[in-house]
Amino acid sequence: MNTKKTGLAAAISMATVVATYSLAAEEPGATQLEEVVVLGSSSTFNSSEVSEAMRKQQSTITSVNALIDNLPGVSVNEGDTYGFDDWSTNISIRGFTNSLDEQQIGTTIDGIPNGGSNYGGGSKANRFIDPSNVASVEVSQGTSDIASRSHEALGGTIDYRTDEPLDIQRSRIELSAGEFDAQCLHYRYDTGVFAGKSKAWISYSNQGATDWITQTAENEREHIAAKLVTSLESGTIKTYISYDDIQEDNYQRVYSDAQFEEYPENDFLNGDWAGIPYIDQLYRRGWSTLRENLLAYTQFDFDLTESFNLQAGLYYHSNEGRGDWVPPYLVNITNDETDGESEFLGGSTAYGGNQAGIIYFVDADGNALTYDQECSASVINIYGQSGPAYNPECYAEDTIPAMSYRHTHYEKERTGLTLDFTYNTHIAGYENEVRGGFWYEDSTRDEHRDWHKITDATQSSNYNSSPYWVQYDRSYPQDATKWYLQDSLNIDSVTLTLGAKQFFVDVQREDRFQDSASASIDSDSDILISAGLVWETPVEGSELFAGYAENFKAIGDSVLERPDSDLDSINPETSETLELGLRYTADSFTATATYFQNDFENRIIFLNNNTAVGNNYLIGTNGTYFNAGGIESDGLELLLDYSLSESLNLYTSYTLLDSTYIGSGDAAVDEAQGITAGNDVVGIANQLFVIGLDWHSEMFYGGISSKFTGDRYIDLENSWKADSFVVTDAYLGVNLADMNPALRGININLVVNNLLDEDYLGTIVSGGAWIGAPRTVSFSATVDF
Repeated sequence: MNTKKTGLAAAISMATVVATYSLAAEEPGATQLEEVVVLGSSSTFNSSEVSEAMRKQQSTITSVNALIDNLPGVSVNEGDTYGFDDWSTNISIRGFTNSLDEQQIGTTIDGIPNGGSNYGGGSKANRFIDPSNVASVEVSQGTSDIASRSHEALGGTIDYRTDEPLDIQRSRIELSAGEFDAQCLHYRYDTGVFAGKSKAWISYSNQGATDWITQTAENEREHIAAKLVTSLESGTIKTYISYDDIQEDNYQRVYSDAQFEEYPENDFLNGDWAGIPYIDQLYRRGWSTLRENLLAYTQFDFDLTESFNLQAGLYYHSNEGRGDWVPPYLVNITNDETDGESEFLGGSTAYGGNQAGIIYFVDADGNALTYDQECSASVINIYGQSGPAYNPECYAEDTIPAMSYRHTHYEKERTGLTLDFTYNTHIAGYENEVRGGFWYEDSTRDEHRDWHKITDATQSSNYNSSPYWVQYDRSYPQDATKWYLQDSLNIDSVTLTLGAKQFFVDVQREDRFQDSASASIDSDSDILISAGLVWETPVEGSELFAGYAENFKAIGDSVLERPDSDLDSINPETSETLELGLRYTADSFTATATYFQNDFENRIIFLNNNTAVGNNYLIGTNGTYFNAGGIESDGLELLLDYSLSESLNLYTSYTLLDSTYIGSGDAAVDEAQGITAGNDVVGIANQLFVIGLDWHSEMFYGGISSKFTGDRYIDLENSWKADSFVVTDAYLGVNLADMNPALRGININLVVNNLLDEDYLGTIVSGGAWIGAPRTVSFSATVDF
């Protein structure tokens, strides 16, 4: 980043703010405005919001993440239609991604930061909000609002907004059922206005499903939430709390085009236990994600004067859970000589330390066995041939298989404070708005990994409750601070905006076993500049907008998970985003066209010495991170929302995107990473096109939409390409209120996702891809009383 340019722009921003207050103080009557004009309704950046029709395309069982899939520039893929399985969930916007191995998009819940989207201790929006309690979802595809609170937002933010309580008392029950044993019960009670100033709701939901491939997964989710809004003379107080408890059994990736072509509906996780560890490492119920999330916040919004608004918030978030795998062996930690392997026989738990070997099979006394050196037979699964060490036929007849159940435990606690102000005044007769704010968060993430012996590997995945080895135990305290300041000046038909923000993030590693030295890393940003312009053109209803923003992603604690990393040489990731667009709004339609350009620099990459075949279950400390290259993206987004008649609406959006890698400048590093400058970014489609028709009458409603996703590459070398595909969703419903007054409040609807049963690859990460969900039918009924 050009620090001279940044410093100059920051000085200009500060000078603008100082001038604002100086001129406002000099202007007669400036502090006694009779009318406050709120600026910013016409933003200097592109954003779009989920429509009611988009919500109707998804059942109440479905994750809230799926709601945004039809917005311009956005692509959402999940392991199944219902959104069970965080492991395979991917959200991408304009070449940036939140997935298993990348977190580059900011997420907030009613403006409250979600605490990261990564698998190991992070939480996506579906952990905090029930689909039936969503009021709206706004996606800022590029520069986003300067106040957005996320230190992983290199490109865009998503703000999920919870529903406001109703003014009237109401109970609502929703019952949903779908293919693959899906079911959901949702109940919500709205109090209506009470005590003259307050209103609230409380809701409960319980849902479950199996997987669509072997139909043996056990997916269960329980969600409780409540919201209270109190209106006072000068403002409002809002309080929200949600608790979410979920267990998901995962889907697995496919690793070659040939595998997908031959088996387009099979991820090769097993539904049944075979009794052979090399096969049972792919047992679906052993690939699990368990999470509990509690989020609570209180927000204050007060007009202290006619021209000065103050908002503040306090929040708390706790996350606890684990990720499971079933390695096809026991890890030999203790030297037991000839007394039998304590890892198999049971004994005291080993804490820390390094492996002394691998135990595949044992005899009746628990002694580790070696295979017959003349045996070359292998067990075969999707990872290939095992070799003789994993094959029971290469041992004596009385051999006993040894196997582990591995847990990685995640815990996270966050507390935070937000403070924002808006001051409206005049400068030389022109309307002016000054905004500023502060965000502070203190968080601690704990992670430890333990290994349990599977009690009888010939029979089931049941495991001993006491682990034989706790591999590591670490804590990662972190504190983050952000300030921002922005000035918007409205000169006739033009609004000019200039702002600055800065992050200060400090993260540490504390090793409870003292296997690695404590470490810390600061990732303070430069002063990040944003600027924009909105011009209301002479054509009524149209406006031209342009925006520029410098974005930043703090160095995460995942870097500290690898003690071999050279922390002194790692810098935070940064990006610069430019947008230029035109909006037009008329009585019957809305249209937007946006050109954008993103430059992502200082990309943090990871080099490791893991095997490329199968899972390395012992990974935990090896490898290193460093900065190398980045990504360039540019493209065009088009949107049209057209009311063809009072009962028929057309929606369409199109995205053209060119997203490519920037080389690191070091040929050896690029070769090790497999990166070639100019190659397309893994998993990013070059085109997205959505078209949908939605219809309603007095009693019936329905709609159909199709989304085209262009070609995407799965490997860095761009040698494996996922073909383009089209997924069509449809819904049909009836509101029985007009049939009979006694049926008022009863609504029935049918949703069919992937109507044409398209075979396609969904979520993509480097070197692998998850199979997209098949046609899935679900039905729901809602009763209000």
